[in-house]
Amino acid sequence: MASVVLSEAEKVYIMHGVQEDLRVDGRGCEDYRCTEVETDVISNTSGSARVKLGHTDILVGVKAEMGTPKLEKPNEGCLEFFVDCSANATPEFEGRGGEELGTEIANTLYRIFNNESSINLKTLCINPRQYCWILYVDVLLLECGGNLFDTISIAVKAALFNTRIPKVRVLEDEGGHEIELSDDPFDCIRLSVYNIPCIVTLSKIGYRHVVDTTLQEEACSLASLLISITSQGVITCMKKVGRGSLDPESIFEMMETGKRVGKLLHTSLQAILDKEESLGTARKKVGFLG
Repeated sequence: MASVVLSEAEKVYIMHGVQEDLRVDGRGCEDYRCTEVETDVISNTSGSARVKLGHTDILVGVKAEMGTPKLEKPNEGCLEFFVDCSANATPEFEGRGGEELGTEIANTLYRIFNNESSINLKTLCINPRQYCWILYVDVLLLECGGNLFDTISIAVKAALFNTRIPKVRVLEDEGGHEIELSDDPFDCIRLSVYNIPCIVTLSKIGYRHVVDTTLQEEACSLASLLISITSQGVITCMKKVGRGSLDPESIFEMMETGKRVGKLLHTSLQAILDKEESLGTARKKVGFLG
């Protein structure tokens, strides 16, 4: 993970501010930075999104490809995650550092998103045991300015909301089954993202915890709790990161904060996605290279 080096005086200044619910950039402990969300930014994908949260910049592309269902889940499709850490984001992403972080993020995303409670994977099945849609979710870290997991989860949800999968007809003939893809771009399947969670990372700084940490604040935190939360405030997964420890009472407080903040995050994100989609072709596209 990208990090900065702070002096003891700088750390004390940040920690004292957090205790008074006043962070260096003027936010309270439960406030997020300004978030920019844009969908449909990559032309050769089934769905895509770019999210900028503070100085963290994430690009996500989703490609739908036909494959064979897994033996243990013959009537479901699946998601596959690939995470690439751009060396331009921070020198720490060069070589093994970037690979290890990419693997850690991909494994976390797989645990959170690739299950029935998040997405109805049965809608991705074309013909049981024979054909299904596999969604390849490619995550590119363009810039890292703190709060990586939250930003990635927002970008993944936005990209899945934007994803359009061609409708398929299965025709039976004497030789077996024949697949026919619709060539109408408007004749497609949309994924329901209602139950897809977002990650809220709560970082312990001193005696309090904050959301959406900057790199400077991350340097002051020895332990964080990653919580994936649905739009209804249901916690689906938790993961503790960092070398420090968390006492049970503070974990309970962090969970309650996560539920409260997570519901607001979902509401704001869905409002942005709905507004952008309602503009249709009239909306001004910035695009990935814009």
